[in-house]
Amino acid sequence: MEKPDASSTARNREPILAVLREVFADRRQVLEIGSGTGQHAIHFARHLPHLTWQTSDRPDFLPGIRAWLAEAALPNVLPPFELDVLGPWPAGRYDAAFTANTLHIMPWPAVEALFAGLPSVLADGAKLVIYGPFNYGGRHTSDSNAAFDRSLKEKAPHQGLRDFEQVAALAARAGLELIDDRAMPSNNRCLVWRRRSGSIPGDVIKLPGS
Repeated sequence: MEKPDASSTARNREPILAVLREVFADRRQVLEIGSGTGQHAIHFARHLPHLTWQTSDRPDFLPGIRAWLAEAALPNVLPPFELDVLGPWPAGRYDAAFTANTLHIMPWPAVEALFAGLPSVLADGAKLVIYGPFNYGGRHTSDSNAAFDRSLKEKAPHQGLRDFEQVAALAARAGLELIDDRAMPSNNRCLVWRRRSGSIPGDVIKLPGS
């Protein structure tokens, strides 16, 4: 099959890699939520060979990820499994998780479900890195982010840039503490959380249909 190509990957992968070199230096097993094409996974795993990188996404993305992984043939990137954050989560524990450019694509109930599901897969002390654009104080941080937000909502009303404060509240309820909020090129951010050892999620987040 013809491999899908996410052009933004080539633009943002080096700045993200610089963060991951530091944040994941002592990690071993990474769960990537929403691997998309799989191009990020290949780049990061190639340059961070101490990591075992587990790809995942919804079913329609899996063939493209498999095609990229087959070509790269890296021993430390695992074949993708199906993960819809609104459905069942996988068994197993990871000491790191990563997701890029997903929160503004998901509907808000899926963002809630993502954070509600994380405690089931993150080990004590695990680190979570989220890359993408965010609003702060309910306001856009740049004209370009405001334009991007408008374009997202024109495509689908459920999409749009998320407010950092609302996302941070979900993370806190999931037993995660913010340890870094790093400025990235093109008005993006890398948000880094750590799961508190022995933490028990505070409030139960009600999922759709539950």
